[in-house]
Amino acid sequence: MSDQQPLNDPACETPADTTIAGFPTGAADVPLLHVSGLSKAYRLGQRRLPVLDDLSLAINAGELVVIMGPSGSGKSTLLNCLSGIDVADAGSVSLSGEALDYAKEAERTRLRRERIGLVFQFFNLIPTLNVRENVLLPLLIRGAVNPADRARAEALLVQIGMDSRGDHLPSQLSGGEMQLTSIARALIHGPELLLADEPTGNVNPRIAEGILETLAHAASTEGAAVLMVTHSPEHAAWADRVCFLKDGRIAATLEQGRQRDRVAPIHQQLVSLGI
Repeated sequence: MSDQQPLNDPACETPADTTIAGFPTGAADVPLLHVSGLSKAYRLGQRRLPVLDDLSLAINAGELVVIMGPSGSGKSTLLNCLSGIDVADAGSVSLSGEALDYAKEAERTRLRRERIGLVFQFFNLIPTLNVRENVLLPLLIRGAVNPADRARAEALLVQIGMDSRGDHLPSQLSGGEMQLTSIARALIHGPELLLADEPTGNVNPRIAEGILETLAHAASTEGAAVLMVTHSPEHAAWADRVCFLKDGRIAATLEQGRQRDRVAPIHQQLVSLGI
């Protein structure tokens, strides 16, 4: 079987570098993130528009997984459902074995505040707060910020190359610097799960590489499960696995192994699936 064949038939033979339905090879008994049968549709007048259709996915701690798919395929909707920003119509999401309770908004908010980090495509920084204050914002909302928190913020600023910009306002930053700040903010509380929606979509190649290095470091060093959406095969090549979203489901999965120069199989799978 070549890398080009779609892998949506569970009965087909599976090569060593591919998996079915978004589940990792040799997955742990309890993945950090486990998604089963997730479905979501929206209403447009009398029309029902299905976006996610019985989608299943599992990600282990320390794993960097990329989601690729055509525009409008439900990538952002998936991230919103995983974080509890949006409510799924059916299916389940669990984090370290604890089910996400869609019926309790306060519980979903607590989960995002304490256990999930979110990186948005358009930064969402507070314009009246400087870089350091924006990074510390999740902890400020939670309560008092202690010296250890401030030390972690400074360490994150050094890691992303923004240690000289801590006192600057967002209006004094480039788009890439704002995105780096938003990533540090998402990591400040040491999340178990980091969700990044096209974090490299509006930045130059140098900043994009810094972003990818930071996400890979969060998985490898801090043990976070990282799920990133991207349209770029070159950026997807940084992942442990690449999952291809089509028609509301994971249509195929490619074991990538963070081989940054192994881009051709990603292109081939996109062509094979017509993405």
